[in-house]
Amino acid sequence: MAVQDGAEARIAGNPDASSSYLHKFRLYETRSKFYMIGRDKSRTLWRVLKIDRSDASELNIREDATTYTESECNELLKRIDEGNRSTGGLKFVTNCYGIVGFVRFLGPYYMLLITKRRQIGIIYGHAIFAVTKSEMIALPNSAIHSNMAYSKNENRYKKLLCTVDLTKDFFFSYSYHVMRSLQKNISDSQRGEVLYESMFVWNEFLTRGIRNQLKNTLWTVALVYGFFKQAKLSVSGKIFKLTLIARRSRHYAGTRYLKRGVNEKGRVANDVETEQIVFEEIPGGTPTHFCSVVQNRGSIPLFWSQETSKLNLKPDIVLHRKDKDYEATQLHFENLVKRYGNPIIILNLIKSEEKKPRESILRVEFANAIEFLNKDVPSENRLMFLHWDLHKHSRSKAKGVLTLLGKVAAYALNLTGFFHCEVTPALEFDGALREPVILKDNVDPWSSSNLDNNDNSNNDNNTDGDIIHGDGFQEDNMMEDSSQEEKTVEDGSLEDNMVNHAISEQRTAENEDSNCRICLTKSIRFQKGVLRTNCIDCLDRTNVAQYAHGLAALGHQLHALGLIRIPRIDLDAPLADDLMSFYEKMGDTLALQYGGSAAHNKIFSERRGLWKAAVQSQEFFRTLQRYYSNAYMDAEKQAAINLFLGHFHPQQGKPAIWELDSDQHCNVGKSVHGFVDEYSRLNSPLENLSTENVNGINAEATPPLSENGSGIKGKQTLEKEMTYDPLRNYDTLGEFSDSFIRWVNYGETLCH
Repeated sequence: MAVQDGAEARIAGNPDASSSYLHKFRLYETRSKFYMIGRDKSRTLWRVLKIDRSDASELNIREDATTYTESECNELLKRIDEGNRSTGGLKFVTNCYGIVGFVRFLGPYYMLLITKRRQIGIIYGHAIFAVTKSEMIALPNSAIHSNMAYSKNENRYKKLLCTVDLTKDFFFSYSYHVMRSLQKNISDSQRGEVLYESMFVWNEFLTRGIRNQLKNTLWTVALVYGFFKQAKLSVSGKIFKLTLIARRSRHYAGTRYLKRGVNEKGRVANDVETEQIVFEEIPGGTPTHFCSVVQNRGSIPLFWSQETSKLNLKPDIVLHRKDKDYEATQLHFENLVKRYGNPIIILNLIKSEEKKPRESILRVEFANAIEFLNKDVPSENRLMFLHWDLHKHSRSKAKGVLTLLGKVAAYALNLTGFFHCEVTPALEFDGALREPVILKDNVDPWSSSNLDNNDNSNNDNNTDGDIIHGDGFQEDNMMEDSSQEEKTVEDGSLEDNMVNHAISEQRTAENEDSNCRICLTKSIRFQKGVLRTNCIDCLDRTNVAQYAHGLAALGHQLHALGLIRIPRIDLDAPLADDLMSFYEKMGDTLALQYGGSAAHNKIFSERRGLWKAAVQSQEFFRTLQRYYSNAYMDAEKQAAINLFLGHFHPQQGKPAIWELDSDQHCNVGKSVHGFVDEYSRLNSPLENLSTENVNGINAEATPPLSENGSGIKGKQTLEKEMTYDPLRNYDTLGEFSDSFIRWVNYGETLCH
């Protein structure tokens, strides 16, 4: 009922208090309190927040329930100044753009503020910002501050927290829930505090205190960590806007060798959701036609690790056989189904053949896990598991690799679909953008017939694109959006829930006064299911595969927008190179966050025709950079992340975070594992296997049963179609030939 009431308020143009947004803030101080004044874009809504400074060990925050005008607010400040003249009066501290949160180490509480911002994009009329400067302010006044016994550890904790640089790769929005995909924002209607519980809000812990006291999120901003890039592109002389977003999960977050595999809660390391949004460019207006597609990357969901070594560039991979029933693996995939629906398509890119077994150890166990989880599961809910050794095939031409990956991506899109919504021209109430109301008759569940794959030709005129301009947005207070809050819901909204919500919205709309200005959808389709890609680090090879998926999706997105006739973009088209630049930048950013260096972009470099020696030199340098970061810097970086996310709470008389193993204190990480299976470290189940050549096509061998007797059975006789070598035939293969479809449908046999 609450959801329906909220929808009625939005449609009627009378938003409740939780629908209002404060965009700018001014911080003042007296001896006993901080006063924060916040206002909205239109300067019609002024609010006051009071933060007590007298008790260093407690966080006491009160919100003035009164909504002031600007003149009333100025009068209030004058009265506060006059009432505190005996102790120094009211002093201005700083302008700011939102509260990141509050934190306490061993001494007082500190307040983290955004003091400068930069607009980096706009989605459906809602501005997206990056942090360009932040500040940490101690809450106690100077008298209390000077009397406190500070230890060296207190200052060290402050410096450690500040190593989490908010000016690098953190972004936020006041009115758009950027921690959610566009599909969830359009189709769902939850809002407020529940959104901070999202796996992609990195300051959930830091804001917990103020949210619990105020029961709202009016003064805080939800920070997302990852990647955001937006630019205008053109195709066939038509301009559109492309947005690429990567959202890094805060669960089981950390650095390369210190966070591997899965934890007991089913959370995996380096878990990143990637969203590609495309919408038509409307000069001076709001787009009414937009598409979005989501894909996922994450570490192999098994218990495995690598010990950081200062002497070894490639530490041994240790598989911990502690979860024989793959319960943590199952929790991980259940969470993916909750977030995205079925089908879950797994593209595993790790090596299948090695002189010294490392990746291939995990390859076999991952296949065992999937087969075990698929037992007694209805076919429509089975995990689809494809294994393809990208490293082995990348020795051939890059175009062949990308062509094959593009075919896998196109087939995955047939199964999952993508989000596509068209609405009537957007209407505004007092400068605030309203969300579209989804009408029942316009909900079009996705089917594979919606993607046209029966035309093999490609028209250069439809794929000729060039960048018009990049991230040319202005600084802080020069650019502000005036839009209202989008509708969102916690992880797990599936198509059925979306359709039910759409029907509810339709009834609400029908009951409203005919004079109410409502934005109605003309048509809507949903993505259901996701492609999950992994290699060992989920960085370099994974990024190539995600680019291939993005390119396949872009063709369908532009076709859905009516910008091209055929839903395909050729690899040699300028637009493909433009998109490659997006994914290359994203790959470098995510690799720096998790691995300590930019990504290895051998395939992208080859596609651009770069000098081979220069590419090899760059790759070698990045390998050394990654090694140095992992060996010498990651421990401190991991400690800072654990402190920022609230996984470690400093206490007097207890060991400091830098005195502990980086995950010893964290329940969210791997617990102390049981015995380490030394056999997994030194020997591979593949060593005693043989591979044979079937009609000139290399078949991968089938492993024996695992310890729990759940080894992959596979096919005793691998037919030619099921051991298909895609690179050998990519020039002559028909679009989705029978052999290719069998290779996808029975892809798990390629893991043997």
